[in-house]
Amino acid sequence: MFTVRQGRRLAVGIAATAVAALALSACSAGDPTAGETAASDTITVGSAGFPESEIIAQIYIQALEANDIKTAESLNIGARDVYIAALEDGSIDLVPDYSGNLLQFFDDSATATSSDEVYSALQEATPKGYEVLDQSKAEDKDSYNVTKEFSEANNVTSLADLAALTIPLAIGGAPELAERPYGPKGLTEVYGVPADKLTFVPISDGGGAQTTAALLDGTVQLADIYTTTPSITENDFVTLEDPENLILPQNVLPLINSAKASDKVKEVLNAVSAELTTEDLIELNARNQGDEKAAPKTLAADWLKDKKLFS
Repeated sequence: MFTVRQGRRLAVGIAATAVAALALSACSAGDPTAGETAASDTITVGSAGFPESEIIAQIYIQALEANDIKTAESLNIGARDVYIAALEDGSIDLVPDYSGNLLQFFDDSATATSSDEVYSALQEATPKGYEVLDQSKAEDKDSYNVTKEFSEANNVTSLADLAALTIPLAIGGAPELAERPYGPKGLTEVYGVPADKLTFVPISDGGGAQTTAALLDGTVQLADIYTTTPSITENDFVTLEDPENLILPQNVLPLINSAKASDKVKEVLNAVSAELTTEDLIELNARNQGDEKAAPKTLAADWLKDKKLFS
């Protein structure tokens, strides 16, 4: 069970358990075992509600299956609050996650800043009964972006430049960003951006096409977009520097129920993490979101073949 200390952080997630159950059922229609209690020797793999997470989850699934480890899938569950609740109630056993944001979810008072410090603190903060396995070199973190025109007109290249602006700023991002430590409150507390100058515009597409459109048409001036999203380079957006490390390192790693983390499972997933890079994520996302529209299963199979893992 989760400890009392983490219980405070998981209150929202626990309340969302019913939502998670519905999501698991709805998002796994192709798998007759999804949403049901999997066999004790089966690992049910979940993912967050955006394509990159599903791609990584498929890599985990295919890597495990290649090593004769049975899996079931319950993908595209939703935000962290929901899939952590699913992990807690046993609907899933394994999910890919990101080190910094997961640390802040479990311990919002954490002070770690470097990648290694964050990983070490996360290992300590992860509730009993669950564990994180090796982190990969691959990193995909939240980033604040502006258009090139806005950057040049307002001389803004860093989050530190925002405090001097006299104009109001609308921030576009996933609904949960409103309460995240690196959200609007963080911009005020860390970078001194006046709170009365900020408005938040929730956009529920994980920094995707709707977020991009809102930034391009001026609905928002500042948008939270994951750093491996192709739209940043495609639209020549300026990713603002973060000299105070408001946004923590976000290395990809597996979060797993300890009861399912056998030595063999750890060996397989750690081998995946040892090969996964940020450049891989950028390429996989581009193939998924670009003209090819490659499916996560296809991308996972291609990646494992390219890396010559378990073949």
